[in-house]
This record gives sequence, C-alpha cells and structure tokens, in this order.
Amino acid sequence: MKLSGGVEWALHCCVVLTTATEPVPAARLAELHDVSASYLAKQLQALSRAGLVTSVQGKAGGYVLTRAPELITVLDVVAAVDGAQPAFVCTEIRQRGPLATPPEACTRPCPIARAMAGAEAAWRAALQAISVADLVSSVDEDSGPTALAGVRSWLSGPGDGDAAHVEQG
Repeated sequence: MKLSGGVEWALHCCVVLTTATEPVPAARLAELHDVSASYLAKQLQALSRAGLVTSVQGKAGGYVLTRAPELITVLDVVAAVDGAQPAFVCTEIRQRGPLATPPEACTRPCPIARAMAGAEAAWRAALQAISVADLVSSVDEDSGPTALAGVRSWLSGPGDGDAAHVEQG
C-alpha cells in the first residue's frame, strides 16, 4: 500500500492545528514544515472538501479543525487526501487465458482477492482506530510536553522570515 506524501503533510497539519488558538494560514503551515506552500494548499483543500478543516477568510484567516481531534481519524485524513477507493481491484484474471475458469464457476472472489480484501480491511480498521488526538498524545510522549507548546508559540509569533526553529513531531 503506497500513500501519497500529501497524507503525511495533511496529518502533520491536523496535529499542528490542535495547538492553534487562531486560524493558521496555509503559508504559515508550509513554513513550519518547510514544504511547498502550493502543494500543501492542495492537501488543505482536500481536508476542507472532506469537512475536516475549514478555511476562515480575511486578514486573520487560515485553517482550523472543524471538530475535536478525538473525532478525526487517520483514516479520515487518508481518505480525504488519497481517496477512499480500494488499494487492490480484482480484474478476474482467472477468467482469462487458455485455462480460463468459466464465469459461472466464479461464485466468490478468488483467494488472492480475498487475501487483499482482508489485508485492506485490517489496514483501514487500524487507521480508523487512531485519532488526531492520539497522534497529539504520541508527539507529547515522543518529543516531550513542550514540543507542541513550542509549535503553538511559533504559530502565534511573527510570520514570514521568523528565525525561530522548533523541534516538532
């Protein structure tokens, strides 16, 4: 299973947005993560279309989470950015070639399709069980309780060219 880099960026943004007391501009999030502002904006738009974040307009505008981080799962973010389509699509290859199985004999998915569907179901269940709040807790455990406080402080400081350097999870 291969996910786009946008999933990682979107998840980091969701974690960061839990610390914000004001809407955070996309450019500020891109600066914090040292990533392309235009590419990150696409990920934020995908999160917005999925209803996970909302864009606040105006001079003090930016992005905010639309619900509590406990109610946003990693799977929600993956689906928002990369789509909800299955990773594996069976093409019924067993029904082709000189020894093809007749369609009427294919009353259930083949063992390969069943194995892939089971793996995908397990993967999706695992991602559904992890919330953005869980990720925030892990950042605190891994990087210390001041890591996200540092992010909060950096976000509320001056933008564009701010020389502060923050360790983040």
